[in-house]
Amino acid sequence: MRKSFFLFLISSFVLIYSCDDGDVITFELDFEETFEACEGVDDLVFYKIKEDPSESLSILISNYSLEDILEVGDDNTFSETVSATLYYRTYSDITLPSDLFCSDIPSNTTINVDENDGVTVEISTTLIEDDNDGVLTSLEFDGDTDGDGLDDYIDADDDGDNILTADENPDPNGDGDLSDAQDTDGDGIPDYLDNDDDNDGVLTQDEESISQDNNPANDITNSDVGADYLNPAVKESFSATSYRTHTISQTYLVILTVTNISLSTLSQDELDFGILDDPILSDSRTVTPDF
Repeated sequence: MRKSFFLFLISSFVLIYSCDDGDVITFELDFEETFEACEGVDDLVFYKIKEDPSESLSILISNYSLEDILEVGDDNTFSETVSATLYYRTYSDITLPSDLFCSDIPSNTTINVDENDGVTVEISTTLIEDDNDGVLTSLEFDGDTDGDGLDDYIDADDDGDNILTADENPDPNGDGDLSDAQDTDGDGIPDYLDNDDDNDGVLTQDEESISQDNNPANDITNSDVGADYLNPAVKESFSATSYRTHTISQTYLVILTVTNISLSTLSQDELDFGILDDPILSDSRTVTPDF
């Protein structure tokens, strides 16, 4: 999806003689909503590029790094307002090099530079975490079902039975409606929230009669029925001693807003620069809850 920025040019005849009717010629810059970044020794550059015609918008922030804007607080957010330089460039080449802004040797294709020193840039970062367990995050903000210290939306095993939620069919058809979630014992509690899936009186996490490896799914006494934790006829119990390790995905959402703009060709007082697109924004962390 693209975001448009409008530029205006007033003819020199108007500027010098002020005897025209003052018509404003409006041009549309059709840039993508996303932007990219590259770092120098002391500076950080955010930029977006387009071709046909070849143009770019870029922001230079001195003494700044990508790591700075990813230092979120306890509320998983970061916000800061900094002073920067905004550039609008046009180029002679129809096709621009992929390393236009991040190369050691700057491109010599620039034919026009409109520079605005001292713009104000508001940087807003939000860290979004998820357990990728097949249950929509919006449906998992009711707390910590198993009491392991991880809220359900970042808990890959919501009931703490050492069977991952994603493997307990919480949303078989993937439509976001959990009313059809798997409920093996028919007790009205879906397996992903039921710590005794077959209702045999032995906790699912303790049904490891073959291998005690924090994974009851591979303990199968009767292959015709399946894993022992889903077989009410098997009631052997081996007390679990720990939870499985959880992997939590992390995505940083970085948004820039520019104000105090005085480019000769940009007619907006406020510029929504867009959303940062960079591999560094995707990460993960692992945690093993205390048992």
